[in-house]
Amino acid sequence: MRFSVLLFALYNILKVASVTNKPFKKYISKISAKILIKTEDGERARLFIFDKGKLTSAPGDHKHFDAALVWKDANTGFSVMTSKKKDASFNAAAEGKLKVLGMSVYAQWFEDGIKMVM
Repeated sequence: MRFSVLLFALYNILKVASVTNKPFKKYISKISAKILIKTEDGERARLFIFDKGKLTSAPGDHKHFDAALVWKDANTGFSVMTSKKKDASFNAAAEGKLKVLGMSVYAQWFEDGIKMVM
């Protein structure tokens, strides 16, 4: 449950930033991408849809995405995504707790965008 709430909160933070944060607004204006964040079992998921400056989101697992961040489980996803450590995602991937599906360049673009906002 906490993981789903975190994904919804992230969407809301990014949505507000897409209107109020000029650097972020410019950053997302250049790309169309679908980023899925989910648990390995697919029970908890949210799709973030960037369309040349517009941001929408849909709950649930989706088949069509440019990149997917797949967490081993909801607790791992929550703890890593809320961690203050800069290398938390890297370490999770190295330990096999995070997998990137699709084009990793989009996953990196998404992470860089989040850093602009947080």
